[in-house]
Amino acid sequence: MIDVSDQPVPRSLIVTFYGAYGRFAPGPVPVAELIRLLGAVGVDAPSVRSSVSRLKRRGLLLPARTAQGAAGYALSPDARQLLDDGDLRVYAKAPPGDEGWVLAVFSVPESERHKRHLLRSRLAGLGFGTAAPGVWIAPARLYEETRHTLHRLRLDPYVDFFRGEHLGFAATAEAATRWWDLAAIAAQHEEFLDRQAPVLRAWEARADTPPEEAYHDYLLALDSWRHLPYADPGLPAELLPSDWPGVRSAAVFRALHERLRDAGAVFVEGEPGRTPAPETAAEP
Repeated sequence: MIDVSDQPVPRSLIVTFYGAYGRFAPGPVPVAELIRLLGAVGVDAPSVRSSVSRLKRRGLLLPARTAQGAAGYALSPDARQLLDDGDLRVYAKAPPGDEGWVLAVFSVPESERHKRHLLRSRLAGLGFGTAAPGVWIAPARLYEETRHTLHRLRLDPYVDFFRGEHLGFAATAEAATRWWDLAAIAAQHEEFLDRQAPVLRAWEARADTPPEEAYHDYLLALDSWRHLPYADPGLPAELLPSDWPGVRSAAVFRALHERLRDAGAVFVEGEPGRTPAPETAAEP
């Protein structure tokens, strides 16, 4: 029996599609094309339409007409910023080094206490760990994306950022186990490997790369992967267990990306070479 909770979320798949292919289209993506392309990964037309409506209400998709007059959707400027920021994580080519830390310290008035939960959830979603009550920590390279996110959500007046290094008393590797739940993050990497390592092995065993099959497997792999670089802040190797599964999961995704992404673009666009790879848009 298939566990419904393991099935991809249609709204997430639409965002994944725009991140992989849709944002490089020469104009808005027609609704009919969204239905065709999401149908190829098992999403029915009503689910596409309802998910698009939710993304439109959130200000991520904007209704627009194609050059031929067909109804379609384009990304909003905020959505493009989100995807451009995400490229630096999702398509990173090398493990991060030790670059110091960024601290986010926030204070929210009691009259606006509902914003405390939003701030905490956004910082956690960006990969920050909790160093102390009201003090959040992350590798310094996450500062720009965090600044963009909090500004977009109008949460920036409540936050101050600082950059620095950890000086003890505990060893930094020990402190990191308090700041983040590394066991839970490792479990997410293992789950990705359980799903996608067999997919990679199957592709490695064949010589052909049919476009529709490549598109199907790549979109599902990217949808599964793109959340992980946010759960995992990308700590330096010396702060992680020696058998850290994030190294293997990143290698599996990278191999799937290199094998399948461009072939999938043939299915999306109908001919090769019309859709540039994400790295050309934002080189990690």
